[in-house]
Amino acid sequence: MASITIRNIPDEVHRALRVRAARHGRSAEAEIRLILEQAAKPEDRLKLGTLLTSIAREAGGLTAQEAETFDQLRDKAPVEPMSFE
Repeated sequence: MASITIRNIPDEVHRALRVRAARHGRSAEAEIRLILEQAAKPEDRLKLGTLLTSIAREAGGLTAQEAETFDQLRDKAPVEPMSFE
């Protein structure tokens, strides 16, 4: 896992983080990790798969015949592991 060093945090912010962590029963480091995760990956964010699915539904989806055509065009060759030699 990556590490981040944050410098020059005002004393009052550091104190507030320690208090918040104590209220939640976590270390200050664990509390900061949670805050960063929630800020970077909010629960209400739209995920790519969800977006693509909604676009397909709005477009009417595939008919059985279209799905069969895609299945016929699909490469059915066995998958070979990549060689680095």
